[in-house]
Amino acid sequence: MTYPSRSADVHVTGRRVVATIVDAVLLGCLGGIVARLAGVETTSSGFGFTRLSSGGSIAVFIFVLLYYVLLEGLFGRTVGKLVTGIRVVDESTGTPPGIGKAIIRTLLRIIDGLFAYLVGYIVVLCSRRRRRLGDMAARTLVVRA
Repeated sequence: MTYPSRSADVHVTGRRVVATIVDAVLLGCLGGIVARLAGVETTSSGFGFTRLSSGGSIAVFIFVLLYYVLLEGLFGRTVGKLVTGIRVVDESTGTPPGIGKAIIRTLLRIIDGLFAYLVGYIVVLCSRRRRRLGDMAARTLVVRA
């Protein structure tokens, strides 16, 4: 199924924010499970936070990368995007972006995600097609499903 990018509804900024929060909560929960399955011990700080060992951090990091790359690359949607009714599409074809473009989008989350995604949020609000840096580099759009 294709979604033509010329007429696609890219004004989904609020939905993107909610999708990011949903994905963060889900990944926080699943990341803890992944760390435990990997046999990684956590340590508790005096403030009630738990800290993963370096092996646990690597396992969770890989899990998060795979979550975004596989779900967005193959289906155009993470759980958060599914819940909020949006999807990622290739700007030229309107289809799910594929693994290569999803890798680019995901790696640029490092920059877009600075200051609790404030960088990405500002870039989205200032761009004509409501794209964050990862979308611009990968030539993708986030549209209403």
